[in-house]
Amino acid sequence: MKYWYNVDTGEVQTDDTKSRGELMMGPYDTEAEARNALASARARTEQWDEQDREWNSRGTSAPEADD
Repeated sequence: MKYWYNVDTGEVQTDDTKSRGELMMGPYDTEAEARNALASARARTEQWDEQDREWNSRGTSAPEADD
């Protein structure tokens, strides 16, 4: 069975009870993973933002093209 997090209601739902047309996150293997969907997404976004800042701080100058 898979679990889903309903962003609109804040409820964890199963495949059998999953709302249609709602903003859903998942599927997750466990109810606990689904319950923590927003925190997991926030942590991944913060990690990606930090990687972007590191990338940008290194500079992204392209090599000059020969004409």
